[in-house]
Amino acid sequence: MATVGFIGLGNMGGGMAANLAKKGHDVRAFDLSKDALDRAVAAGCLAVGSAAEAVADAEFVVTMLPAGQHVRAVYENEIFGAVPAAALLLDCSTIDVGTAKAVGAAAAAKGLAMVDAPVSGGIAAANGGTLTFMVGGSAEHFARAEPLLALMGKAVIHAGANGSGQAAKIVNNMILGATMVATCEAFALAQKLGLDPQTFFDISSKASGQSWSMTSYCPLPGVGPETPADRDYEGGFAAGLMLKDLKLAVEAAQGVGASVPMGGAAEHLYQAFANLGGAGKDFSAIIKLLDGSFKA
Repeated sequence: MATVGFIGLGNMGGGMAANLAKKGHDVRAFDLSKDALDRAVAAGCLAVGSAAEAVADAEFVVTMLPAGQHVRAVYENEIFGAVPAAALLLDCSTIDVGTAKAVGAAAAAKGLAMVDAPVSGGIAAANGGTLTFMVGGSAEHFARAEPLLALMGKAVIHAGANGSGQAAKIVNNMILGATMVATCEAFALAQKLGLDPQTFFDISSKASGQSWSMTSYCPLPGVGPETPADRDYEGGFAAGLMLKDLKLAVEAAQGVGASVPMGGAAEHLYQAFANLGGAGKDFSAIIKLLDGSFKA
């Protein structure tokens, strides 16, 4: 089994690190939160005192951090100077494409192998080991990363060169954000037109209006499979995180001159929802903004 340095043990990283430990790997875990470290230890990881200590003897390094500035700072200030030359670096954070490329290039300049490998699937998938990984990097580095990532996910897909994993992630989540808004609009309108929500679900989920947001993540409680809507929109994928991903997608589009009016509209709606206090709710709770029922 391999020695894995794991940095970032939040809602996503905690479950991922636990799955690696469960599969028998020696996981040296670090996070600024003592509670997160305690949970990692309970899951079979070894807590260490710094990111540099976590990677000192690592064969693999996995990072799961909030934003690009955190990724850049941890790699430049702690990881690059402490990690063994033969280790493979895997950044699973969701960050901007530019930072992913820059950190990957900095690793390459130091003779280190690195991939960007953001995830899709949410907290439940992180805990259950059923994430989807979108991996950017060389074919050689992807081949090294795939077996480790497969222990934490159901699908590991090579998206292309360095930075391509991040590009795939933010474009995918732009689709998700826009289709969730459209699904929520549809349910709100259907009810105002006198349609029973379950009946409308039964029709649309089997007709041309169906989408993942409709069939797998219905934004109304008691309709379709169980979702965060059935738990007062708690858990799942926070609206604030969806807003972050939409901002990354719109920023990337501006950088390459792409037109994304639906993505931009979804960003503005999620920003309005966050401004009203909805950032901590599941992203499907945007229906409560659209139907006028949201109370912070």
